[in-house]
Amino acid sequence: MSKETRHIINCKVIDALGPNGFLINIERGPHIDDEPELVSALVERQIAGAGLDVFENEPHVPEKLFDLDNVVLVPHIGSDTVETVKAMADLVVGNLEAHFSKKPLLRL
Repeated sequence: MSKETRHIINCKVIDALGPNGFLINIERGPHIDDEPELVSALVERQIAGAGLDVFENEPHVPEKLFDLDNVVLVPHIGSDTVETVKAMADLVVGNLEAHFSKKPLLRL
């Protein structure tokens, strides 16, 4: 997340999606500028739907989202693939080896 991408999904993006558009956010919660505005757009069918894996104030999820039939919510597991879990495990092992060898730690 950078200053440039924080709150990048705003009312202009929602308007551009239109009634046939879907918003999918699996990256970072703070990409969405105003979650209540997104909820309103979903309730009013201003956009077709949303798939959300992350939220601005995790673990808090806006309560109204649970009642909507045009929203899919998942508990921050969008990156849980076999490949990413293996990569994380490899990074942990690599950092343990680096630490005990007094070498610089690895970074992503």
